[in-house]
Amino acid sequence: MDERLTALWKFNFWGDKLPELGYLRSGYTAKIADYMGTRLIKVLVGQRRTGKSYVLRQVAKNLIDNGIQAINTLFINKEFTEFDFLTNYKELDELIKLYKSELKPVGKVYIFIDEIQNIDGWEKVINSYSQDYTGSYELFISGSNSKMISTELATMLSGRYINFDIFPFSYAEYLGITGSEQSKESYVQYMSSGGLPELFLLPNAETRRNYVSAIKDTVLLRDIIQRQNIREPKLLENIFVYLINNASNLISVSNVFNYFKSLGRKTSFDIISNYIGYIQDSFLIHRCERYDIRGKQTIAGNVKFYANDLAYKNYLYPGFGYGFGYMLENLLYLDLRRAGYEVYTGNIRNKELDFVAQKADKLIYIQCAYLLTEPETIEREYTSLETIDDNYEKYVVTMDDLTMPSNKGIKHIQAWKLWELL
Repeated sequence: MDERLTALWKFNFWGDKLPELGYLRSGYTAKIADYMGTRLIKVLVGQRRTGKSYVLRQVAKNLIDNGIQAINTLFINKEFTEFDFLTNYKELDELIKLYKSELKPVGKVYIFIDEIQNIDGWEKVINSYSQDYTGSYELFISGSNSKMISTELATMLSGRYINFDIFPFSYAEYLGITGSEQSKESYVQYMSSGGLPELFLLPNAETRRNYVSAIKDTVLLRDIIQRQNIREPKLLENIFVYLINNASNLISVSNVFNYFKSLGRKTSFDIISNYIGYIQDSFLIHRCERYDIRGKQTIAGNVKFYANDLAYKNYLYPGFGYGFGYMLENLLYLDLRRAGYEVYTGNIRNKELDFVAQKADKLIYIQCAYLLTEPETIEREYTSLETIDDNYEKYVVTMDDLTMPSNKGIKHIQAWKLWELL
């Protein structure tokens, strides 16, 4: 049998042995289902090893469970060595045609291509099949490089796709996987570990540390160093460490440049800026712009960076000073992003606000602190919110055991309950 067909049979739903589906991520599959039946290309983006492949397979399995013939689904994953023969768009087109000629599917064909950025010129094939009105196709693709994916989508597929950001497991998913009860204790356990999917299969801290380190190395090497021809790979990793250890702090590219300059490191502002951009593009970190609440516009200069998962901090760089308050803020940022909000860090009358989050016509303001144990802490966290004179929802989120009553319309909520409101 043609080796290409052998690879397809191994990783598709056509035989008796079905591909692994993993933990059901119904939040994502439900969102994707809302767009099923359209010619819009479904694009899943996110860091490597955060579960994009599993979500794609779960979508395919849902189609089959709802009456679609298994042979009408085609799954290609460029992460598997069996697909090393697939390097460019012409070979991709040939593979799809080979599948059709051999299996002869009748009716609509559902095509799933995982880590598509590893196929040169992929957008040409995707554009062709999405617009092929002589046949019926629905396409689902995933990628681990935001700039590469977004650039090609904007140029070739403008207006013909819908984007889904895939993150590591949320606290709610953590509860489902571990069977834990929703509580402060389980939230602290989640905060002290992380949400990278395979963490939950590993028996101890040492194996988890090795796993997280391997992911970090793979992303830096395959998605950045090799792809961008990085000349200073050690500097790239050092910048990643700096950003992780300064997550939730306001910093600028100048701060980072001056830090390495103070260490005697010969580099340039542009190199630092480019390397930070590459790390962002690989989804290891997220950039959060400052927002002037009164002026309703973003502010140039300092920004905040948040880790895509706290596992990098917890298992790789635990020795640096990094309080629970900063970790809580990082988790809340990820919760807001998972819920589909655009997230900014706010500024009003020279007071800082942790989050301004907007989704469609919904706007919420959030201030977070680990505990409201001191009067000055309570005053600080509430004053920034009190300064805002509109009627949108305002929350103070903490890890306190008891919930405080509303104060001037500002609601207090425990961190492990916030996701239920988003």
